[in-house]
Amino acid sequence: MAMLVSNLMPVGYDLHLGSSLDRARLVQFMQRTYQEMEASDSYAHLAQTVDQYLSRETPLWWVVLTSEPGADTLSNLGLKRSQQPIACLWLGTAIDQLHGDRHAHIFLLYVLPEHRRKGLGRALMLEAEAWATARGDRQIGLQVFQSNHAALSLYNTLGFQVQSVWMVKPLR
Repeated sequence: MAMLVSNLMPVGYDLHLGSSLDRARLVQFMQRTYQEMEASDSYAHLAQTVDQYLSRETPLWWVVLTSEPGADTLSNLGLKRSQQPIACLWLGTAIDQLHGDRHAHIFLLYVLPEHRRKGLGRALMLEAEAWATARGDRQIGLQVFQSNHAALSLYNTLGFQVQSVWMVKPLR
């Protein structure tokens, strides 16, 4: 089921299915995500999240540039080059606590800052919806920091609605 890879990417970008071998890279992308929200010396604990949830049932996709000089020549020759991902999408499964339905859950959507505002986030969200629809899911969910205005705007534009509010209270 995770093999779904379509042509929704903007020109100059390619989508590739990842695997559990991408664990270290996924941890790095998660750390970058959280560091943008709140600077910290270490987000090493995110590796535990990846270890707990990364599997064949939680597909991971990477976006790479295709418009690098010589890219067409290399691919025509059947040569592989080192492609550094510039965005990722990691999906999983959740259970709707109101109705008990299984649904897709977005663990992570991240685009490197220099590649933002080019349609990659939107394209990845549409990939997520296509994956969820192909599985027969009737909804897709995610969590987003309320301070991440760009992400909130994207999700609102795509029709996402607030279903709950996660509240925390520091205990000292």
